[in-house]
Amino acid sequence: MRLEPITWERLGRNLAERLLRVEPQDGGAHVRAAVDGAPAARPGELAERLAAELRLRGRPALVVGTEGFLRPASLRFEFGHEDPESFYDGWFDIKALWREVLTPLDEGGTGRVLPDLWDPATDRATRSPRTRLPPGGILLLHGPLLLHHWFPFDLTVHLNLSPAALRRRTPQDQQWTLPAFARYERETDPVSAADVVVRADDDRHPAWGGAGE
Repeated sequence: MRLEPITWERLGRNLAERLLRVEPQDGGAHVRAAVDGAPAARPGELAERLAAELRLRGRPALVVGTEGFLRPASLRFEFGHEDPESFYDGWFDIKALWREVLTPLDEGGTGRVLPDLWDPATDRATRSPRTRLPPGGILLLHGPLLLHHWFPFDLTVHLNLSPAALRRRTPQDQQWTLPAFARYERETDPVSAADVVVRADDDRHPAWGGAGE
């Protein structure tokens, strides 16, 4: 894949313009987009930037992070606090993401999305109110390992880090997650699976593969 240098500001503008042209695959009234990436790539920052650009263009946007849909500690840590296999398959409440975030945006759905479900700090339900995303609105779901769950995204963006950059930018206390991301690369190949790839090895100088879109 040919990657071209770009600034984060221009990337946000270009991706927002592309999202404005996306039609929901299910014929519904909402677009569902993913910003996929390891925490070290900060996918939430790009999702927030995209939401701001979309709102400037008059389109409602809702940002939801998968960190608000962690499973209870008793389930996440069933096999220890640093088990990469559990992180890969058992940390995030995939059923809740389907039920509370994605399904309400199906054709004929309520449009009422739960922005988060579980607070890992207190290990209790957040009890947040639902947020209504108006027709024509765009959901921006961000987090790691998103592309191997068969979520019904209309556009997927993958923030890619080389193994060396991922290791360098991942805090020491999270290094144990690296085998999970290596497995993700092998089994899902997010660079090939995503609609748009952004190389973020150098946070000051990203590059992307969407210029020929």
